[in-house]
Amino acid sequence: MVDSADTLPASDRELDTSGLFCPEPIMLMHNAVRDMTSGQVLMVVATDPATTRDVPKFCQFLGHELLNHQSEADGTHLYFIRLG
Repeated sequence: MVDSADTLPASDRELDTSGLFCPEPIMLMHNAVRDMTSGQVLMVVATDPATTRDVPKFCQFLGHELLNHQSEADGTHLYFIRLG
């Protein structure tokens, strides 16, 4: 799902994994969601292209909802995940 920047969901926590490569972004996401509660939204910033595959699988496997994925021209990916 891709939306314009002015319609991005609000987030309860932001996680910047820029410059990190698989499996580090997913490992940091696991740590971040442990400190959050169901219904909260985690925004993840990533530069690893593998996250386009890994983040949706992370959400599906753990029962979270991927609200939004936006790819920027500079190779940055923004993910908004509502915890299940």
